[in-house]
Amino acid sequence: MKYSDSYDKTNPKSIEAYSNKMIGMTFREVCEEYGFINEGQAIYDTSTGNKGNLGQLIEKHFFHYAPNNSPEPDFREAGVELKVTPYRKKRNGLLAAKERLVLTKIDYFKVVNERFEESHFWNKSKLILLVWYLYLKELDRLDYRIDYSKLFSPPAQDVKIMRHDYAIIVKKIRDGRAHELSESDTLYLSAVTKGASSKNRTEQPCSKIKAKPRAFAFKNSYMTYVLNHYIVPTQDADEAIIQNEAVDSIEAFVTEKIAQYRERSVPELCKMFDIPTENQPKNLMAILAYRMLGIKGNRAEEFEKANIVIKTIRLETNGHIKENMSFPAFRFKELVQEEWETSTFGTYLRETRFLFVVYRKDKNGVLHLKGSQFWNIPYTDLERDVKTVWEKTRRIVQEGIQTAIVGKRKINNLPKQSANPVCHVRPHARNASDTYELPDGRQFPKQCFWLNNSYIFAQLAEGLKA
Repeated sequence: MKYSDSYDKTNPKSIEAYSNKMIGMTFREVCEEYGFINEGQAIYDTSTGNKGNLGQLIEKHFFHYAPNNSPEPDFREAGVELKVTPYRKKRNGLLAAKERLVLTKIDYFKVVNERFEESHFWNKSKLILLVWYLYLKELDRLDYRIDYSKLFSPPAQDVKIMRHDYAIIVKKIRDGRAHELSESDTLYLSAVTKGASSKNRTEQPCSKIKAKPRAFAFKNSYMTYVLNHYIVPTQDADEAIIQNEAVDSIEAFVTEKIAQYRERSVPELCKMFDIPTENQPKNLMAILAYRMLGIKGNRAEEFEKANIVIKTIRLETNGHIKENMSFPAFRFKELVQEEWETSTFGTYLRETRFLFVVYRKDKNGVLHLKGSQFWNIPYTDLERDVKTVWEKTRRIVQEGIQTAIVGKRKINNLPKQSANPVCHVRPHARNASDTYELPDGRQFPKQCFWLNNSYIFAQLAEGLKA
């Protein structure tokens, strides 16, 4: 054991340099080499109920300080917070954060009286030592390998956005709506559920309705961007929508830029941005949105960090929407293994903010830009209507999808559009042979959840419907 190794607890750079000794080692190796552990002694103290908090292991056995719940940063004299977080390698070889970075629990009663700059959250988040380990499902937690350890401070422009996110969260709490908080309310900083059970509830100051315990966290999408651009520069820098401007609200900035092209037709926009009118790409409408925002490629830094997805809305000449909004097909055998709180579809809607770019057809069928708006699904709609459809779908798949022939049509008993005001289930397959396996072994055409066209129309701002 290397008792002589030390660091200057008042110096962030010294702490970072010392932490680099862990790189390439597993948690087990770090504890055995740097920890004060006698032969045969367990690394985890199971008597405390600790089920394996890897961050606490590093605090105790590597940095040799006692884990605590202090509002001060872990390295108080240096103003450095320690966060140990997993990443994974995707099938395409790219790196991604495995989860959000939980920063500090939200005290509903205190946060309503805290300014961003003096808040408990910011005190523990402005300078973080990020220790990244590679997550591999098949390994014991102690055998995960530590690959990176680096100090990180959010860039100035990101801080502006986080300050705006913080204000949105706090305002909802002050309005007595802590029970309606959602990760998709905000862009980089979010209020994530925090509790041993999804049924946990706690008091809030401005309402008698109990709310889920929550914590401030950097979004998974934000942490993925941090990993790939600040920790391990594996990707070229994405183009930024915000250049030299001082911007607090990305949303206002984006919608104002797109509004400059209002009433332009799609052919006019293609001509303006040198996009060929023949053999146009399938993602033409998304490309046009990026061009209007000054982005030459198909990725924007701010959208990647905030998990913002562009959705094109087409209004018919009568002003209504013909098409429903589809989402990726789900696998039947995976769906029946899920719980609502952690379900693929529910999580996607909780964590995703959408940019609706709205067009309307003229009498000749040519689309003209009406404008744009940011949108995330309201808490009540998600936890009531979408949850109902999801649970019904899961139950039907578990019991076995029933089919019948009506006339020349083959129908099934999955939730129909007429049965729910928000969403339904429909095929999402190229043809009848494009299938997934059901739990009972049958092959069945791929299906996905759809948001109803009438519901999407109702969510649009009135100015976009005119």
